[in-house]
Amino acid sequence: MTFLVDIGFLPVRFLDLLDITLVALMLYVLYKLVRGTIAFNISIGIASIFFIWWLVRALEMRLVAGILGQFIEVGVIAVLIVFQQEIRRVLLIIGRNTIRAQAGSNWRSLLPWNWDLKENFTLNLDEVVKAARQLSATQTGALMVISRSSDLKNFTNTGVEIRSLVKSEILITIFQKTGPLHDGAVIIAANMLVAASCILPVSQAPGLPRQYGTRHRAALGLTEQTDAVCVVVSEENGGISYAVNGKIHSNISSDELMESLNKIFKKK
Repeated sequence: MTFLVDIGFLPVRFLDLLDITLVALMLYVLYKLVRGTIAFNISIGIASIFFIWWLVRALEMRLVAGILGQFIEVGVIAVLIVFQQEIRRVLLIIGRNTIRAQAGSNWRSLLPWNWDLKENFTLNLDEVVKAARQLSATQTGALMVISRSSDLKNFTNTGVEIRSLVKSEILITIFQKTGPLHDGAVIIAANMLVAASCILPVSQAPGLPRQYGTRHRAALGLTEQTDAVCVVVSEENGGISYAVNGKIHSNISSDELMESLNKIFKKK
């Protein structure tokens, strides 16, 4: 049996309403997943290109429509490449909540608006700030990366795997000038010290101050491409800085660093 709703000029089936509702739920979950990340900005860019393509087609601007049409045709492949981390995360979330429901803990966890999109771990920022404070006092250069939504696997693979708890003593030891791992960055993900001596992309943004060394430029480069947070200690003057969303905040105190990190990671 087919249910029809007459809205005056177009009959709407019940399945049409269900289709719209499911699409709305998908968009809602996607928004919750990428909100506050670099992926959100990329999503806006893709949506803008699609809207422009639709507009030029409506205006019969064939040349522009043809060029954008070629991009739209490979859009699915581009989305899979650009959002591979987010897609993996969605699949993990669906699997985790399905297992919970099957275990009888709570069937409501299957509902998209009840999905827990956050990892269940407590980020130990105190150890990071403590390490930055002591490294600053001895003017020991350091670059510490704190992951947010992405595991940064492409970058951890360039370094030496460690897999330990986040401890200030370990961080300080790694960045000692005589140590074999002091070059490069330390990456922290899911409150684990994942790898050291990792290679990060260096920012190519024009107009960067000359006093920014390789560590500062690498911190900017990574935060331009991901939603990670980078903490930098200058080897020249011991100054503490942090970078997020492609912007760097320089010469701050350890207390200011703690306050800023708490705001970023929404810790009270």
